[in-house]
Amino acid sequence: MKKIKILNVLSYTILIAGCVITLLPFIWMLSTSFKGSGEIYILPPKFIPDTFNWGNYNEVFNRVPMKTYFINSLVVTFIVTIGTLITSILAAFAFSRIQFKGRDIIFAILLGTMMVPGEMLIAPNFVTLSKLNLINTRPALYIPWLASVSSIFFVRQFFLTVPEELYHAAKVDGCSDFKYMIKIMVPFSKPALITVGLLKIIYSWNEFLWPLLMTSTPDKRTLPVGLTNFMTEAGAHYNLLMAYSSIVIIPIIGIYIFLQKYIMSGVTRAGIKG
Repeated sequence: MKKIKILNVLSYTILIAGCVITLLPFIWMLSTSFKGSGEIYILPPKFIPDTFNWGNYNEVFNRVPMKTYFINSLVVTFIVTIGTLITSILAAFAFSRIQFKGRDIIFAILLGTMMVPGEMLIAPNFVTLSKLNLINTRPALYIPWLASVSSIFFVRQFFLTVPEELYHAAKVDGCSDFKYMIKIMVPFSKPALITVGLLKIIYSWNEFLWPLLMTSTPDKRTLPVGLTNFMTEAGAHYNLLMAYSSIVIIPIIGIYIFLQKYIMSGVTRAGIKG
């Protein structure tokens, strides 16, 4: 009994230490975003500033077209997320319920592409969009990412947990495949779809390299790309850099906290059946 208590104390200590290590950079970023320039280098450092300087956020909005960056990020994230959900649902349903020649081989080939590093796709995607004259346009930021093999795999695994007898019963009653997918599979798989959607939101919102390559004018830049330019303009004003970074990260954290129960449910149930 005593050994169990010691193990519990040790486990909780490790978890608390892990939480502190994880949250400390975020807390420091948020704290610094409200500090004046003179408070940043004070020793010992202060986590709570003497006065909360909201003017840092105003200065960020005055120095860069933050509204434009935010709208571009929002549009790209929305289109990529919706597009990925649509393609994932359709493909996952086909690979989990519809019987056609070569289905398993095609699915295995798709899974094989997951082993290809994403960096290797940058050059062919860039050349393709260049041939289509889409460089420095919004469509160039989201067209290559409207489908995701990992999302298809995740949704398919979840679809496989739905009893196949429901599908056969629906076919006997004259239900079409599309209607069955919309009326039965999609509502049943809401946790998995929310998980996929949130992962794509986080990925699209924080994507840096691809928008950097695709955009050359401020009116097409997203928030992460705008941050690199702002770093050059702001220089060593770390309070302004932290204010900009807080604007980028807080929406994602809010969405994650709101939807975390669905994420845990989706990840757990999707791994039940292979």
